Amino acid sequence: MTTAKRSPPFRAEHCGSLLRPDTLVQKRYDVAAGKADDSELVPLEDKSIEEVVKLQKDAGFSTISSGEYTRHMFWGTFFEELNGMKELQLGVLKGYDADMFRDYAPDVKSFMESKEIPNAVTVCVDKISHPGHSSNQREVDIMKKQLPESEWKNIKITLISPSWYHFRYRAGRAYPKEVYANDEEYFEDVAKAYQTELKFLHEQGIRNVQIDDPNLAYFCSEAMLDGWKADKGNDKTADEMFDAYVKFYNKCFERPEDMHIGIHLCRGNYVGSRHFSEGAYDIIAKKLFQDLDVDTYYLEYDTPRAGGFEPLTHLPKNKNVVLGVITSKFPKLENKDEMIARINEAGDFIAKGSGQTREEALDRVCVSPQCGFASHAEGNALGYEDMRKKLELVRGIADAVWPGQP
Repeated sequence: MTTAKRSPPFRAEHCGSLLRPDTLVQKRYDVAAGKADDSELVPLEDKSIEEVVKLQKDAGFSTISSGEYTRHMFWGTFFEELNGMKELQLGVLKGYDADMFRDYAPDVKSFMESKEIPNAVTVCVDKISHPGHSSNQREVDIMKKQLPESEWKNIKITLISPSWYHFRYRAGRAYPKEVYANDEEYFEDVAKAYQTELKFLHEQGIRNVQIDDPNLAYFCSEAMLDGWKADKGNDKTADEMFDAYVKFYNKCFERPEDMHIGIHLCRGNYVGSRHFSEGAYDIIAKKLFQDLDVDTYYLEYDTPRAGGFEPLTHLPKNKNVVLGVITSKFPKLENKDEMIARINEAGDFIAKGSGQTREEALDRVCVSPQCGFASHAEGNALGYEDMRKKLELVRGIADAVWPGQP
């Protein structure tokens, strides 16, 4: 087993979002409601990020994030700040209403069933282009102050998936027809925006970017696939759409050679530790692992809803997988020995597919919680100390499987 110093991903990983202090959550709500000035939020964010960086360091992590404390939700404001995108109240413009959504998209379906349809949506209203500044600039600036320059390359910046404001809308509803004639034209401009954002981040010394993507995992859901097939408005089959997304993503992720790109596939992580979909990776595994141009896959494996490790036989020798065997949803701690056994089991499947030994296969494996602890403002159904214990457990598992490695 190699003991060489690693670049991202590290043996002990997490998915970026960490539980926010209650004071920070409330202050952001107060600012949104006009009860507090935005200037009051800045020092509180700074202080909270300083504390959460220390938490990660104390837990023995080399991957360091801001906890996404400069955001209200995991997707941030990347799309919202692009030229040509606009946040609208539902019904403000003709044609924008609840029927614009795919009601079988797992998260949309869940919201509609619980009558939690959002009162605002972000949509394309004009040609899309990058605004010339990074929506992540403040987060980057804060993080660079927290760490020595030698560690800037380990800072994890998370970006929302390129299909975030496409998949949820019915075919042809993600953009006005007078702006884009088809998906290909829309994808081309979004891809240019991502390329520009990655270039900005790289120029700032960032080398570790994680794409948060629930949408690709939704193609593992039989319920979603049934809904897609029944939707007569679709001009592509689900397989064709998945292929189009992979091609689109690859264009978005064109990047300098020394920039690490990981993608986190999730089945939902919402208020009350709720998930939105189920389904094993088997359906998409070969295309996901072999055709998508990323370095690392952060995969959910904390419950049976994600299936078994068999799909990992398709993982190429030049790619990594971070096994999310620890749940971020609930406080109960997993059994360390059982988790080590699961990692070894995954290693056996990877080895089988690549013709390697287990030891060789495990050199491309890391461990983490299955998702962030606070994809949304309030976070999951556990406390700050519970989160600390979960991170320490991840570190302990990594030390047992890969002793001496960060």
